[in-house]
Amino acid sequence: MERVVIPPPIEAPPSIAGLQHCHSENFSREQAQAVSPAKNPQDEHDYIAQTLKESGYVILPSPLSRSLLEGLYHHFRSLDDAAFKQGGIGRKEDYQVNSEVRRDEIHWLSPEHPSTQAYLDWMEQLRLALNRSLFLALFQYECHYAYYPIGGFYRKHWDAFKGGMNRMVSTVLYLNPDWQPGDGGELYLYSDRDENERLEVITPDYGKLVIFLSEDFPHEVKPVCQPRYSIAGWFRVRPLQVVKVVS
Repeated sequence: MERVVIPPPIEAPPSIAGLQHCHSENFSREQAQAVSPAKNPQDEHDYIAQTLKESGYVILPSPLSRSLLEGLYHHFRSLDDAAFKQGGIGRKEDYQVNSEVRRDEIHWLSPEHPSTQAYLDWMEQLRLALNRSLFLALFQYECHYAYYPIGGFYRKHWDAFKGGMNRMVSTVLYLNPDWQPGDGGELYLYSDRDENERLEVITPDYGKLVIFLSEDFPHEVKPVCQPRYSIAGWFRVRPLQVVKVVS
């Protein structure tokens, strides 16, 4: 006789909706866009967690050190074309490349370079702060360089489906020195209650970091008029495991 048992996770993550963030008239965009006054990285990570809980997203003009940004930018630009692949949509068996939806090239990051190691270390500290403050049970962070050539874009999409319990928190770090108005490539952030309600137009300025709840905000990258460089990443939770018990 065979039966299927699905054990609960040790620290069951809450639904993202359970964070009780607000998109109504009570929501303050200034709150989401405010510059963290904290200088200590620990305090800054806690600040990010609190703002995510209250607003669902946070926009930080320049939370990382200049030396780290420069290291990431130069590493990005040093990679040859063969290191990148066309960005796709879907995961695993559903993965496909669709140039009508997305036109960018990606390179997954590893800790092999000092700058990528430092960036992943910073995100690890943020993961711990989010788990400590929001009880999200995040266990992994994955990220890639995203290169948008002239004319590149990414149509409106979600990073995770409601209730999918995979990607929970999304991040975007911009690495575009001297980005100018008219260069395009803005990130449009929409309300999940009304997909036509645009909450933010975020310019991809050098060093800016955007963090938002993956299931709650449809978003898109507008066509670029100049090459655009960024790091896209996601904090994930462990999927529920299916265990077969034979008796």
